[in-house]
Amino acid sequence: MKKFSISIPASSGNLGPGFDSAGMALNLYLTLHVEERGQWEILHESPYLPSVTDYTEHLIYQTAEKVAIRYQKQLPGCKVTIESDIPLARGLGSSASAVLAGIELANQLCDLNLTSEQKLQYGTEIEGHPDNVAPALYGGIVFSAETADGIIEHLKTGPGGLELVIYIPDTELKTEKARRLVPDTFSRNHASSASAISNVMVAAMLSGDYALAGRMMERDMFHEPYRAEVIPNYELIRRNAKKKGAFGTVISGAGPSMISFVPDGEGKRVCRDMKEVLSDYDVAVLKIDEMGLKVEK
Repeated sequence: MKKFSISIPASSGNLGPGFDSAGMALNLYLTLHVEERGQWEILHESPYLPSVTDYTEHLIYQTAEKVAIRYQKQLPGCKVTIESDIPLARGLGSSASAVLAGIELANQLCDLNLTSEQKLQYGTEIEGHPDNVAPALYGGIVFSAETADGIIEHLKTGPGGLELVIYIPDTELKTEKARRLVPDTFSRNHASSASAISNVMVAAMLSGDYALAGRMMERDMFHEPYRAEVIPNYELIRRNAKKKGAFGTVISGAGPSMISFVPDGEGKRVCRDMKEVLSDYDVAVLKIDEMGLKVEK
């Protein structure tokens, strides 16, 4: 009878102008403790997770079942105890973490021996784009692109010299609602300018010029200008974080959380100062998770 644990980090997608293609893993985790049993049981042990009514309606189970069926396998019964540090509907990749958990659950239970590339492919098929799936799988900061022929190219980097300060409001924002705010099309000139900003941001991150990267993050033209109106205290957070020494501040994923990139060692000070500005927020220092998905047996 198999017994194992799966851990998947939270993630923050977009990083400003890296819309649907850039993301980073965060040191908040979704953890599954799995014991093979005669029948299915899913238990939630976290205030961030809703109550479980029917395991067949659970995203993790549904994902695992899809993967098993893909390989003409049947999932054995299990008791799955789930813990989570990841708030739901806050722009921290909770659904991508759950999807990867389901993929890995099927991988372990059905002895599928999936490669990382297959996990990325299946996760992207379900999520629709790889910006959260890739960093949750690989760790670090990952730039990714799905080509016209369905191949997902990606590059992982783990830049040092950075800490993160996150601002989580007590409100939810569904990704579907946030996505509807973004235009379906852009003019050629707009797309050219937006892509140039994204290109410079990526180059600056890879070269360690975080001041330049931060400036480019805050000049996004793809999604932030359209979503800003539904992000609580958007300009207030950006303005004050910059005064406190942040390189740049962006919407985390689709929001409503925001996240600042700050110099290594300055996170606690910026966090303390920003708590005075945002007394009704959960303000915390985070780090970039470098490991991604892990399995322990």
